[in-house]
Amino acid sequence: MHDMGMTAPSRQTAPALSPGQPVVAFDFDGTLTIRDSYNAFLKWRVGPGGWALGLVKLAPALAGYAGDRDRGRLKAAATREFLAGVTRSELAELATRFADEVWPRFMRPDALKVWNDWGARGAHRVIVTASPEETVAPFAARLGAEGLLGTPLTFGSDDRVTGDFSGPNCRAEEKVRRLRAAYGEDLTLAAAYGDTSGDTEMLAIAGEAGFRVFKGRP
Repeated sequence: MHDMGMTAPSRQTAPALSPGQPVVAFDFDGTLTIRDSYNAFLKWRVGPGGWALGLVKLAPALAGYAGDRDRGRLKAAATREFLAGVTRSELAELATRFADEVWPRFMRPDALKVWNDWGARGAHRVIVTASPEETVAPFAARLGAEGLLGTPLTFGSDDRVTGDFSGPNCRAEEKVRRLRAAYGEDLTLAAAYGDTSGDTEMLAIAGEAGFRVFKGRP
């Protein structure tokens, strides 16, 4: 496994790029993976019984989502139900265990080939995902990603997950905003890959736009 020495660009500090180095953005869930990683992580953590009970408790939030389609609000509700109170260090350990366990059956082989090809060409590869940065970080480290932009969780003064997020859900136009905050307002991606309408805006600023091009399964 690669170590965690990747550059994780923040909204405040732009990562250093070599002159002319191409930036390539990959969505994570459904693009590099075969399914949504955050729901899979939450279900893995609490087990089938805890998941079923939690979904019952989330019924009002699920009903609200049917009306307002606010993915961010639903994600926050699920986080409060399944993760609230977990410490930052516990979450990092859980996320690493989860990534190690599911990797062989989770990652798309054709997507990994393209990822590695861009790496061999010297590209700066950044994962841009609506999933929490904290749960995707072990995957990004194992991939050797140069950057990771996701929906950051909020931790309280006791360094425990509150169930809220410290920024907007990283999808649609928010993906472009985060990319430009990290890499500069004049950013043009050499390539971008995604699989849902939440990737449309990111694909629009790429020279090569790959929409649902990865079909492989482990």
